[in-house]
Amino acid sequence: MSTLSDLVYAQGRSTAADVEWLHRLAGDGQLLADLAFADIVIWVPTADDSFIAVSHARPGGAATLFYRDIVGDRVRPQWRTQVKDAFTQVRIVDSASPDWFEETPTRVRAVPIVRERGSASAPATVIGVLTRHTNLGETRAPSRQQITFNDCADDLFGMIATADFPDLSAPTSPRRGAPRASDGLIRVDVDGVTTFASPNALSAFNRLGFEEELEGESLIEVATTILPAKRQFDESLPIVMTGRAPWRADIEARGVTVSLRTVPLRDHGTRIGAIVLCRDVTEIRHQEQELITKDATIREIHHRVKNNLQTVASLLRIQARRTHSDEARDALTQAMRRVSAIAVVHDTLSEGLAQNVEFDDVFNRVLKLVAEVAAAPNTRARTHRTGSFGTLPSEYATPLALALTELVTNAVEHGLADKEGDVEIIAERSEDRLEVRVRDSGVGLPEGQVGRGLGTQIVRTLIQGELGGTIDWHTIMGSGTEVTIDIPLRYISRA
Repeated sequence: MSTLSDLVYAQGRSTAADVEWLHRLAGDGQLLADLAFADIVIWVPTADDSFIAVSHARPGGAATLFYRDIVGDRVRPQWRTQVKDAFTQVRIVDSASPDWFEETPTRVRAVPIVRERGSASAPATVIGVLTRHTNLGETRAPSRQQITFNDCADDLFGMIATADFPDLSAPTSPRRGAPRASDGLIRVDVDGVTTFASPNALSAFNRLGFEEELEGESLIEVATTILPAKRQFDESLPIVMTGRAPWRADIEARGVTVSLRTVPLRDHGTRIGAIVLCRDVTEIRHQEQELITKDATIREIHHRVKNNLQTVASLLRIQARRTHSDEARDALTQAMRRVSAIAVVHDTLSEGLAQNVEFDDVFNRVLKLVAEVAAAPNTRARTHRTGSFGTLPSEYATPLALALTELVTNAVEHGLADKEGDVEIIAERSEDRLEVRVRDSGVGLPEGQVGRGLGTQIVRTLIQGELGGTIDWHTIMGSGTEVTIDIPLRYISRA
């Protein structure tokens, strides 16, 4: 299914500012549907003077009219005149009589979506039409809550037609656990005094410690009675609870956390009150805190592992210096280098909480380490990387870094033994694979002959066993050796 942006841009009649406005409005489509107890559809004009649906929200507390999503459909003939009148005349148009949709009586309201108000010198900027489709088949005597919800919806529809809603100063990405109308709704007047509180909203404040009725009370004064003394609270809370800005805040008392979201109500730009949505998010906040604690613990573990590995590497270096046997000294030096390479990976992991690693940064540090440690006194090796590894899952960073450490070390120590030369690491990443070539300008290998040392065994085990890839050694025409690693991306992307 095409996205809202795709559908809007495909019509060739909207700007980037129009699309942003429509995205904001569609983001509150569920709120409008819940308040109106009706399906909400957003339409934009097409090049052939028709309209196409780009967003659809179903009500949470009433039967939906459209059991199939109509996004991407053209406006039906029975709605076209009403939608077009709302668009061209810049006014709310209600259906004169019940409309029948698949044998179900409905009532349709068309609201022009205005991004900029008109003036004496310029007409209003109308970018689409919002329609409300009310299912009349389940009509019953409305409760006070339903009447209030409908009144709030009517206020918002009026604001949509006068460019007062959505509000671009409102947060664009609601935090986890953002409240909906069914979670709890409080309506306040221009002074912040409660004129209506739904049962769920009253229950949420009861859990916070307020045991009286909310109606007739100043919401900010209610907050001062339940907030613990000498305890810090969200600085935006007074503005949210008085309905002066479209912000979000949390209020916490007695171990209960209630999330609040304010939607100011305006009449042609003049503030007339606000809707305050509330939701008990105590369990959600506890889960978030547990995740933060676990992430911090994992980061601390990586940091400690890195420190321990560096300590082990230092001990191996000291032992190598005190060893008189050249063979033992070489073995200890190689072990120290491998431990240091693993420590570099853990150092990177300890700096963030992401599941993936920018491997280019990791390998640059490993390459510097190898160049410093591996070069013999008479060897002048120039190492450099071309291409990009991209982002890799953290569990693949260690085996790949260790394997490349072995290959670059072998190229410096053996391929360029006692001479000057270059070692180039070429990384090429496509949609279905990662290919890495380690190339040196050294003496080369007899074709078909590969070393049988510990380093070669380690590389084979890591590439073939850990990463499910392949590895190939061959001599470059003329001189030097090239080692090619090929890792299917399906092994990487599954993480």
